[in-house]
Amino acid sequence: MSARFGRVIPAMVTPFGEDGSLDIDASVELAKWLIAQGSEGLVLTGTTGEGPTITDNEDWELWRAVSEAVTVPVIAGTTTNDTAHSIEQTIKAEEMGCDGILAVTPYYNRPSQAGLFEHFRAIAENTSLPVVLYDIPVRSGRKIDSEVLLRLASETTNIVAVKDAAGNPAETAKVIRDAPAGFEVYSGDDGLTLPLLAVGAVGVISVAAHWCASEHVAMFDAWEAGDAELAKKINAKLLESFDFESGDDAPNPVPTKAMLRTIGLRVGEPRLPMGPTPEGLEDRAREVYARLKK
Repeated sequence: MSARFGRVIPAMVTPFGEDGSLDIDASVELAKWLIAQGSEGLVLTGTTGEGPTITDNEDWELWRAVSEAVTVPVIAGTTTNDTAHSIEQTIKAEEMGCDGILAVTPYYNRPSQAGLFEHFRAIAENTSLPVVLYDIPVRSGRKIDSEVLLRLASETTNIVAVKDAAGNPAETAKVIRDAPAGFEVYSGDDGLTLPLLAVGAVGVISVAAHWCASEHVAMFDAWEAGDAELAKKINAKLLESFDFESGDDAPNPVPTKAMLRTIGLRVGEPRLPMGPTPEGLEDRAREVYARLKK
């Protein structure tokens, strides 16, 4: 089964200028560079894209500019923990030319499972775009129950996928078994991509693919060709990159921006509260990149 949005999809960082302002030219440049490295789709203004600190107007400008500049699918992170605001932003993403939206579990207010169902259904009913749910309990504080995922997949026409960062491949296997035909699972955790492929995932919405998209493509190609040993070997080579992409002292996207700066891309520093970049992180980025590419 081919992946609707592509197999290797970076959750793109958002470039900022030295004064912290949104840099549209650098954003378009980065999007095109990521595609040249092998990326098959893009997610904008997700967690890695610092969506919580980007204004609505900045969202619209970024979504339009990148959608107009590339030919791969563009998925916009449009949602918050406010259903009405999420619907407004989703409608705007459609106007800006995006190909789909990423709908994260409402964070901090921890709604009930019934509330989650109604939240996601309301968003889906107000757009013709395909909707990718984003299940990440470590950040949102609430897991989307499998029963709710399956109801949403079955009872709506345009909830077509989930970005799975719940960390339970055995449970994901049950969702894949029971979901309607055409519903897709994308890994939302780089370290679990290969295990999730083994139970039926079709792609990854990735952090590390910013600098190792070609290696990801090679891993998918090997897996799809039936060469599990080669896929395992490539995954092993990627493990250091997966370890690098986030940590307590440098949470995602701080390491990714550091890595991209060392490669020569204009991405700037993250906005607060994510910074500052720890001393020595760029040196470590160079070491990780050099070992990956040798």
